[in-house]
Amino acid sequence: MQQFIPITLKDVEALMPIETACHSHPWSEKTFSSCIGGRYFGNYVKNNDKTLGFYIGEHVVGEVTLMDICVSPEEQGNGHGKTLLKHFIAEARKIDANKVWLEVRAKNISAQMMYINSGFIETDRRVGYYPSASGFGYEDAIIMCLSL
Repeated sequence: MQQFIPITLKDVEALMPIETACHSHPWSEKTFSSCIGGRYFGNYVKNNDKTLGFYIGEHVVGEVTLMDICVSPEEQGNGHGKTLLKHFIAEARKIDANKVWLEVRAKNISAQMMYINSGFIETDRRVGYYPSASGFGYEDAIIMCLSL
């Protein structure tokens, strides 16, 4: 049975292996910790005793930004990203957000399709925003928005 649990500082160390496995340039533990509390909100999802993934969002003046969303690599492709995204959007509605923003790597087509299928539209592009996974060159970020 899936259970969503609010992320606290004590959870950061346990979630870092998922963060590290999901990103070529993951957040540091210090950065992750700085995104807990205050204007930030996040949840992780467990099925029985297994952590499947998590998200972190930021709420500022009626808008939220999806800062990070990760699904454990061995659990990817099973719909957990979509479940996390739906939960994030539901939480955004609870705090009366009217827009949801996110950035996604231009090469991350599966994530883009998940966002498009959830109603997000591309609004802009940040050229050369992300360092490439290979360490040589940069990759564009696609900015997407969902109006609530």
